[in-house]
Order: sequence, then structure tokens, then C-alpha cells
Amino acid sequence: MADNGLIMEINKDQLSWSNVAEDVKQLLVLASDNWENTDLAEQYINEALAKGKDNLDVLVGSYRFFFYKNKPQIVLTIAKKVLNIITETENLPLEWEQLKPILVSRQQEESIRLYLNAYAAQGFVLAKIGQLEEAKLITERVKEIDTNRESCATTVFEVLTQSSSEEDE
Repeated sequence: MADNGLIMEINKDQLSWSNVAEDVKQLLVLASDNWENTDLAEQYINEALAKGKDNLDVLVGSYRFFFYKNKPQIVLTIAKKVLNIITETENLPLEWEQLKPILVSRQQEESIRLYLNAYAAQGFVLAKIGQLEEAKLITERVKEIDTNRESCATTVFEVLTQSSSEEDE
């Protein structure tokens, strides 16, 4: 089985996630197996997204697929969907001043880590497509929480805020 960031193999019969319906798992496997045929693989991913609805495992796998296939607009849509689902299920506030202390205190929880990773990824993709001010804001926010540098946010923020004299050194 190809490992393109979509699927990790534990053994021949067991995939790393257990909260995905078998038909959706099969679609993700087909997408991975057909990685080189982007159109076909994308069909499988889109079908998995349609059947998997708001399943976070399917969304994250799909996010990775589209990230590596260089489809930033789709990546942003999926990252925002992940953020919205976690915001709703965890009853998180929308205002950063209220949200930040919650993220700091709960950052080791799986859903909050996923939230922070999706938010950092959103900042990275925004930087990649040239939306630099929004990318700076997001990556700075995540950097303030992610003191162990577990996401790309600090690095992206440093690149975005590096002065031209620092670039020459």
C-alpha cells in the first residue's frame, strides 16, 4: 500500500483509524493506491468526503491528499471545516481573547491539538497563496500557544516577519 500521507498501515487487515465506515476506508485506500492518477484518486477522495460527511479522520486524510496535490483552496475549505466542527463539538468561543486561554489550558487534548494543527495549516496555506497578513495573524496566534514548536506555525511566522536585512545574512 502506498503511503502518501493518506493512510498508515498497521497490518494487512487493520487501518490506523477505527471510526470510519468500511466503504469509506476502501475509497481512501483506492485513492492512495491510485496516487499517480490524480483525477481518479481525487474522485475517490471526493466520494469518501461525501460519504464520510463530517468525520474528522476523513477530513484530515482528504486535507493531506489535497495539500500534497497542491490544491490550496480545497485545503483551506477542509481546514476551516475541521475548525468549525471542533469549535462546535467542544463549544469553543469564536473570539480569540476568549479562545486562547482555553487552547492553552487544553492543548494536550486530542481535539484541541487537531484544532491547533488545522489552524496552523490554515496559516501555512494562506502564506503559500499570498494572503500574508492573515497568515501572520494565524501563525503568530498558534506560535504563542505552541511553545514546543509541534506545528509549522512558528517557522512560518518567522519567515513571514523576517526583515530584508536578516534575509541577506
